[in-house]
Amino acid sequence: MKKSVVIGALGALAQETRLDIFRLLIQKGPEGMPAGDIGARLGQPSPTMSFHLNQLRFAGLVSSRRESRSIIYTANFKTMSDLLGYLTENCCGGRGELCAPIAASGCESECTPQQMTPTAKKNRRVSV
Repeated sequence: MKKSVVIGALGALAQETRLDIFRLLIQKGPEGMPAGDIGARLGQPSPTMSFHLNQLRFAGLVSSRRESRSIIYTANFKTMSDLLGYLTENCCGGRGELCAPIAASGCESECTPQQMTPTAKKNRRVSV
């Protein structure tokens, strides 16, 4: 992972609302969440949410897709996993095995949207 990408991702997360959005989307997993629901959950108006979601998308931390009339946002688990890997790459004075549990805790393989089964995709809730 390039240092400039790491700086962009950490910079995007260094703001309270964006950190709250990202953590919420991590909790939602590959299903993601409609933009309006994110705003309602966090008590933020649409223009504010739009700004922060765009900042997170620009940093590569979230992606969006259109479903009917809703825009669904999903955390980019690969970027999160790569970021954790970058941060722990040389930890503990070169004894990376001490940080292995942190790096291994990335949930990319379990949470990526491509891993969703057709049944899970069919059953997800879509707000209009």
